[in-house]
Amino acid sequence: MEYILKSSQPGCFLCDILQAEADRENLVLRRGEHCAVLMNRYPYNNGHLLVTPYRHVDALDVMQAGEQQEMLGLAGQACAWLRQVMRPDGFNIGINQGAAAGAGLKEHIHLHIVPRWNGDTNFMPVLAEVKIIPQALDELWALLHTAAARSAEAAV
Repeated sequence: MEYILKSSQPGCFLCDILQAEADRENLVLRRGEHCAVLMNRYPYNNGHLLVTPYRHVDALDVMQAGEQQEMLGLAGQACAWLRQVMRPDGFNIGINQGAAAGAGLKEHIHLHIVPRWNGDTNFMPVLAEVKIIPQALDELWALLHTAAARSAEAAV
């Protein structure tokens, strides 16, 4: 219900999250100069992450070069954290730009990173429109945040 009610409110939930200072509460894992990595609160799959610029822009071609580069760089780092913590066999990585492409939030561009495992096809969404997420978001946030912090320390 909380998601349904919030989605009908004006404004951009990504801008709200990025402007807030409550990173743990908002599931923000890393803040860069131009972009941030956060967990999807309503994930397609466990470990579903988003990389988004701070600027409220709707398309890749209107992003500045630094934003584009950092978005992709953070996506690569996020894949490394997911490999370390969750050991997926692969990833779906992509941007749904515009409503026709399936963007749920078409006004603020974001890149999806969805970890995948061999044989992870799930019949629940097809039969019952239900998603099964086997780990609490807070628990996974703590593990991924630790991995992100370690990678930041190693880079220094």
